[in-house]
Amino acid sequence: MSFAIASGVKPEYGIYTAIIAGILISLFGGSKFQIGGPTGAFVPILLGIVIAYGYENLLIAGLMAGVMLVLMGIFKLGALIKFIPRPVTIGFTAGIAVIIFTGQIGNFFGLSGMQSHEYFIDNIQEIATHFHTISLYSVLIAVLCLAIQLLTPKVLPKVPGALVGIVVSSIIAAVFFSDQIQTIGSTY
Repeated sequence: MSFAIASGVKPEYGIYTAIIAGILISLFGGSKFQIGGPTGAFVPILLGIVIAYGYENLLIAGLMAGVMLVLMGIFKLGALIKFIPRPVTIGFTAGIAVIIFTGQIGNFFGLSGMQSHEYFIDNIQEIATHFHTISLYSVLIAVLCLAIQLLTPKVLPKVPGALVGIVVSSIIAAVFFSDQIQTIGSTY
């Protein structure tokens, strides 16, 4: 769901994709122990496609990418990855992190009226333009969730911090701030 939202589509499409991709990976994967799923690298690519060409063309782009990946597998082109310089890989990964981060700043601060843009600088300008709409309740819940995620592994190492953070902060938001904070249900 989070990758779907960050990619500019409805959260239910993330669930559908996870189910379909899980079945396809299980059927056609290279190992019976293979675990597959979405990665953060897809977020800026998909968001760019949705913004530039609309949701309707996302399926076409996905099918084209799938065909290209299958052909690359058939022709054993994966071995060419060794020729890509490490700084290129690091830069690509850092760029993805920056794009995802800037795409979520508005949600973290509870900014309203924002639109996603194709270019990084346009998104920064959008944040600056709408920063006066900051929701202190959203910031409080976001910081609480982040703190719980970071502290849980130190206190309860066998319990996933992300799960505890989401559950605890969601309960607190629902009980104390239900009218002041946007939820996935109220947004979509």
